[in-house]
Amino acid sequence: MSSTVSTSRGIHSPARLARHESPDSGASGSFSLLEPDINDSETELLSVFWNQDNGCFSAGTSNGFRIYNCEPFKETFRRDLKSGGFKIVEMLFRCNILVLVGSWDNSQYPPHKVMIWDDHQSRCIGEFSFRSEVRAVKLKHDRIVVVLEHKIYAYNFMDLKLLHQIETVANPRGLCCLSHHPNTSVLACPGLQRGQVRIEHFGLNVTKLINAHDSHIACFTLTMDGLLLATASNKGTLIRIFNTMDGTHLQEVRRGVDRAEIYSIALSPNVRWLAASSDKGTVHIFSLRVRVLGEDLSAHNSAQGPAMFQQNSSNSLDPLISPNTGANSSSSLSFMRGVLPKYFSSEWSFAQFHLPEDTQFITAFGSQNSVIIVGMDGSFYKCSFDPVNGGEMVQQEYVRFLKTESRPR
Repeated sequence: MSSTVSTSRGIHSPARLARHESPDSGASGSFSLLEPDINDSETELLSVFWNQDNGCFSAGTSNGFRIYNCEPFKETFRRDLKSGGFKIVEMLFRCNILVLVGSWDNSQYPPHKVMIWDDHQSRCIGEFSFRSEVRAVKLKHDRIVVVLEHKIYAYNFMDLKLLHQIETVANPRGLCCLSHHPNTSVLACPGLQRGQVRIEHFGLNVTKLINAHDSHIACFTLTMDGLLLATASNKGTLIRIFNTMDGTHLQEVRRGVDRAEIYSIALSPNVRWLAASSDKGTVHIFSLRVRVLGEDLSAHNSAQGPAMFQQNSSNSLDPLISPNTGANSSSSLSFMRGVLPKYFSSEWSFAQFHLPEDTQFITAFGSQNSVIIVGMDGSFYKCSFDPVNGGEMVQQEYVRFLKTESRPR
């Protein structure tokens, strides 16, 4: 195994705003804090990451890290450090435990080390060290998942014991997703073949391989329960929705015709909407036709809201896909499906918001038909969309939270 772990007594399960006992490991340490009045013009934005419910986001900077709340927008706290910056700052919902990976210029924590940080105690309570650069880290209440370019390690959060090792195709983007519902334990990662996504249902001891695209995977995400997967390839034209239990292809939407780099994909909590951002400078909203189990077309059940999606049988797609209501626009030539090129019969986006093309943005769903957008130029947007008519989204809020030049992730 190409990793070492530094901790002595294990880590207590984290909880919101709770103080945790930390190991007495010699590897544990505290940061050397800088003065709190660091000038933003001297700070470079290295990365931005959502927490698990998209209610907060972290910003890794050349001087440390910062945490922001989305609704309402505010800076929650920041840590400015003498040792250097962090390229990965992963939150665990809103608790005091964060996982940090340093940037190349971090003298204390280089990018092949993973540090578990207790912010209440302002100290490191555990470390992982690898022989190669850490590409991503994902957290769940009982798991820490570390992504290297060709391998993924899953550890128990309580004692940091290794639970799983997964080989992947070259994965320089660090693509990996976890479910965050307490009753499911699902991991999505690249498979061993181009365009393939591997799904691990740990609670069921089931592995599913989904051949999602012909070209390399560029981006994917899971629903909170891990039972639906949305994927995009490095072509960036199509986004596909799959059932992770049996690999059924449920729906396909089209971002555009020209090649694009997809930066992020988000699924709304009620699985009615999908959002995607790309280097074309537009955030697209798509209407989903995936029907949840037990959902009825009656007003009574609609008022109750969708139940958690579950798949009991793959014999028919009828329970999984609602009729095409026409929410996403389609070509007027869609009746010639099979005769004209495929994009003439595609489902196009329902709502859009335009942004600068030269900036990388990530997106997530907020409250009441809103979308939150965070940019690597230090910008924060909140936009609303009309769930009936779609069209151009309306900007509700804009904040420049860090006025600095950004470094590509």
